[in-house]
Amino acid sequence: MQHRTQHRIVVIGAGYAGATAAGRLAKRLRREDVAITLVNPEPDFVERVRMHQLTAGQDLPHRPFSEMFAGTGVELKLTKVTAVDVDRKTVTVGDAHGSTEDLEYDTLVYALGSGWNAQGVPGTAEHAHEIASRPGSRRLRERLAGLDAGETVVVVGGGLTGLEAATEIAEAHPDLDVALAARGELGDWLSPKGRGHVRKVFAGLGITAHEQAAVTGVQADRVTTADGKAIPAAVTVWTTGFAVHPIAEATALEVTDSGQIIVDRTMRSVSHPDVYAVGDAAMAIGPGDKPLRMSCATGTPMAWQAADAIAARLTGGKIPKTPMRYFNQCISLGRRNGLIQYVTADDRSVNAALTGRLAAVYKELVCKGAAWGVANPTLGLPTRPRPITQNTPRQATGVKASA
Repeated sequence: MQHRTQHRIVVIGAGYAGATAAGRLAKRLRREDVAITLVNPEPDFVERVRMHQLTAGQDLPHRPFSEMFAGTGVELKLTKVTAVDVDRKTVTVGDAHGSTEDLEYDTLVYALGSGWNAQGVPGTAEHAHEIASRPGSRRLRERLAGLDAGETVVVVGGGLTGLEAATEIAEAHPDLDVALAARGELGDWLSPKGRGHVRKVFAGLGITAHEQAAVTGVQADRVTTADGKAIPAAVTVWTTGFAVHPIAEATALEVTDSGQIIVDRTMRSVSHPDVYAVGDAAMAIGPGDKPLRMSCATGTPMAWQAADAIAARLTGGKIPKTPMRYFNQCISLGRRNGLIQYVTADDRSVNAALTGRLAAVYKELVCKGAAWGVANPTLGLPTRPRPITQNTPRQATGVKASA
């Protein structure tokens, strides 16, 4: 009788995309046939879409992975990824004490995500705060709590994160002078109704909008714009976009100039077929042949697609196609206000928008739903296993998977 060996799947990164992929794979494939390892440095799930709330002083629910993945067969490895060798098919991990270990894989799901992007602007790394991570949000939270009344907080960046950070801080700290510096006009990608609502909320919260103000330098007490204007800032919050984790760029994987792994429609690396990339780490193409933007809204369906494609290829099934399209952009504007900007499939704003308290409730439901989906990534998947019809590396016949 032929000896059967488990197919080793390693998922690195446990944000929305990575955690969802690991859970969905555990549902699709039988434990006796597949060993799934989820690698992450922190023991609990971070709701990244709520970091502006943490910054403003709110406490977020504790979501330990040990509970989220209890009974699934997913092995949690709480350590930091330090390198990936796609030729040797290993992931090197290390702990705070300097010890390292190589994890071998047959299939790798790369979901290391992204962090803040200083854009190379002088003084940003030394003087600005970021809210792309939980440690960064906590540091800013403490700094804001120590400011005196009337001191100025400048949020740099007029995108979704900037709008949410500025309004959340202004609402939670009405004694502070909050401003936002945008490269273009305030909310210039939104519909006229959406832009009008953002301006109305800014006026109500007393937030100063510096438009056409590209920041070219950050100092301890101010930011400087391209036209030479100095904007006072006791605290600078930098929200001008995200930069992907640098590990992929150091591998033999085919990546973009920004370091994102180039994938096909199934989230499979175009250069290494045993590697899949999901979330911010991947350069995937959506409707209109436009790259999908970095967001939870795209990371989760990317994880569904990757997990389903891996399971189908291991079991010889038909690869499902997960729709990769947008419906809206959900923006919280403090705890009592919001904006739901409806968009085309390729993420262009349309005239329809939901505003006010109802929009805030909608956004809250979206956030709760996203966190619930990580813990329950298998909704709608059938449980009846089917026999495998092809062999794969380190896998013999007889492996079964859910349909």
